[in-house]
Amino acid sequence: MINAKFYETSDDELVGFSVSGHAGYDDFGNDIVCASVSSAVMLAANTITEAFKAEAEVKVTDNRIEMRLKKHEQNAEKVLLGLLTHLYMLSEDYQGTIKVSIEKA
Repeated sequence: MINAKFYETSDDELVGFSVSGHAGYDDFGNDIVCASVSSAVMLAANTITEAFKAEAEVKVTDNRIEMRLKKHEQNAEKVLLGLLTHLYMLSEDYQGTIKVSIEKA
């Protein structure tokens, strides 16, 4: 299962995410859920850091990507909300493959 955690401030502002795991929808390399999540996560991270030039810390390991904004950026927060919505909708369409949660930063 893919675990997608989103981080928010006490003021309910989205400030980052952590995504790890494997959906298990199909074999490795053929899993459309994993491909969808990976593509969406990379688009979000690159849009925030490259297009909007928002200051963020990004950590990538074998099976995990984490991104946290260093300061609030309205455009970046909108991208995070879009990613959250997209992953939530995928979790409904492909039940049992993605767990989406929000926790305080």
